[in-house]
Amino acid sequence: MSTADVSICANCGKEDASNICNKCQVTKYCNAVCKKVHKKKHKKECQEHVRLAAEKHNEELKIAAELHDIELFKQPLPKDCPICFLPLPLLLTGYKYQTCCGKRICSGCLHAPRYDNLGNEVDNQKCPFCRTPAPPYSDEEIVKRNKKRAKVDDPIAIHNLGMYYSGGLNGYPQDIDKALELWHRAGELGHAHAYYNIGIAYLNGNDGVEVDIKKAAYNWELAAMRGSVTARHNLGVREARAGNMDRSLKHLMIAVGAGDNDSLERIKWLYTNGRTTKEDYAKALQLFQTYLSEIKSPLRDKAAAFSEELYRYY
Repeated sequence: MSTADVSICANCGKEDASNICNKCQVTKYCNAVCKKVHKKKHKKECQEHVRLAAEKHNEELKIAAELHDIELFKQPLPKDCPICFLPLPLLLTGYKYQTCCGKRICSGCLHAPRYDNLGNEVDNQKCPFCRTPAPPYSDEEIVKRNKKRAKVDDPIAIHNLGMYYSGGLNGYPQDIDKALELWHRAGELGHAHAYYNIGIAYLNGNDGVEVDIKKAAYNWELAAMRGSVTARHNLGVREARAGNMDRSLKHLMIAVGAGDNDSLERIKWLYTNGRTTKEDYAKALQLFQTYLSEIKSPLRDKAAAFSEELYRYY
């Protein structure tokens, strides 16, 4: 009797059988007595069902892992400055988040002269994107603007509020649970660095968070898939320590190509310690130079020179 018809007892042939074999979860019986009587006859078939189920499960896991890796090793395109349309630099000194309009503006456009429709130079203290006057430099005003942006689901502003709770900053009580809640929300809205922070919290066990390396790595993967090269660097280091050099180099090369100097230094370290090849290091150097050329502009160079000159006196 075929067990394909799952409504028929494999022993006596009665219909509406609902007592399933505990091992294969396929063959059905009308009751425990029939199951016991049919046990010897069913043994071989049961083993085959179990084997096929295991093979199917393993194949599904393999496909799921392959699909996951396709997404994991696909670096999103960098965000562009909304004014000059060049990729934003990776370093925080290369751009600034504008709490007035929620835009990230590169340093070149922030420091560039601004003109009206008649070509007259205008006030340089206004946001170069939305023309909102710069706020008085105070923590209260910055918090106020972040709260306002958070109400319209601005992920960066929500992330910033999470930072206030995490560190007990700007009058906020230190509350890691609230910080994690806000970071999860910011991550779901697309802010990669929020997931990176969640990973760090689980890595270090910050303020009562239980240390969980798997959760840390999981959140770094979420961050990397959304563009965080810092999280990708951490994944590359983690894979190298586990001996998975192919996966490590994939992560580190992607991070280098997105401008992460720490990943370039890590590949250099791997090369000097005989864990990767000269060709790999040369490729990393080339990727980094390509990144630098893509973000370079005369206005950004002027802004960088201005900042260096300013730091000499402060």
